[in-house]
Amino acid sequence: MSIEEQVKAWRHHIHKHPEFGFEEEQTSKFVADKLEEFGLEVHRNVGKTGVVGILKCGDSDRSIGLRADMDALKVLELNDFAHASTHKGLMHACGHDGHTAMLLGAAHELARTKDFDGTVYFIFQPGEEHGVGAKAMIEDGLFVRWNIDAVYAMHNLPGVPEGHFVTNPGPIMAAESAFEIEILATGGHAALPHMGTDPIVVGAQIVLGLQNITSRNLSSIHEPAVISVTEFNTNGTTNVIPSSVTLKGDTRCFTDDALHKIEAAMERVAAGICASAGVEYRYKFHNGFLSTINTPSETAVAVRVATKLVGADKVDGAAKPFTISEDFSFMQRQAPSCYILVGNGAEGEKGGTALHKPYYDFNDDILMTGVNFWQELVKDQLPQAS
Repeated sequence: MSIEEQVKAWRHHIHKHPEFGFEEEQTSKFVADKLEEFGLEVHRNVGKTGVVGILKCGDSDRSIGLRADMDALKVLELNDFAHASTHKGLMHACGHDGHTAMLLGAAHELARTKDFDGTVYFIFQPGEEHGVGAKAMIEDGLFVRWNIDAVYAMHNLPGVPEGHFVTNPGPIMAAESAFEIEILATGGHAALPHMGTDPIVVGAQIVLGLQNITSRNLSSIHEPAVISVTEFNTNGTTNVIPSSVTLKGDTRCFTDDALHKIEAAMERVAAGICASAGVEYRYKFHNGFLSTINTPSETAVAVRVATKLVGADKVDGAAKPFTISEDFSFMQRQAPSCYILVGNGAEGEKGGTALHKPYYDFNDDILMTGVNFWQELVKDQLPQAS
């Protein structure tokens, strides 16, 4: 069986057997067993269900890390092809099956050819979708147990033509944080609002006040951000002013500095408005994903390799950042890095169905594009002596 056929078969197998974050027992075993078949040194259960495969060639002490994510989503698949999910309510709706298969293919080929000088770390990460897997692997010593000079990751992107590459030397994806502001008042009779304190009015003022943070506390050019209140919950009813209101929502930004400014400014707004109304408040802010920020030198490497592979007309090395998020961002705080996206297919064409949709499927026609990118990247960064 050719490598193309093997990678496709691996992808279909993983797609048929999706597993949620930190439950990737079958997938983890499948990956680890394959890596051992290829002759790699394999470390299982890194960050719970993560796998690290190590391939050394030559005498160089240089190294590179290549990362793929393995987890699926709690989405009911509506596709009816032969490799559709066999686990009802779970599916690979984000293409992690393809990412894993491509990195396995690269490990197979590099183990076969051994045409580089140094060490390659093949990092198969669990739990990406909820921002916990990268942190778990880091906490388990990923960058302490092994000396990884730089780390790279790749993700498919529907809506971009098949096999085209997209990246940026700087922020490429946003930080994602959740917040909760609980307003504690006395409430009272709807006909007698003067006899109590009304958290509805306070909550409405806070909603409006939060919107001023992006326009008045952050640079519209250098610190673009979004603050969205997505829930406004009360314990009141038609003729009862509630005694509590809870606001929940989501924020996105592209730098760590903007993230810290937003967290502080949101509490300042809530505290000030609540104090003026004579009510108490509770504030929670949870950062789920840091901003995905590529380092310029590693991005230049990725763009050079992609250009060599598919041509300059199919590589956008200065793309505008996306407001979606990625937990590879935590690995980026540990080593120089680049996160690059590969087109899964233009809108309305094969591979064009958006991520996280029940009819999504990874485009098999880009599998070898990914395999070849990883191989060329390794040879570029760990060249053999001429």
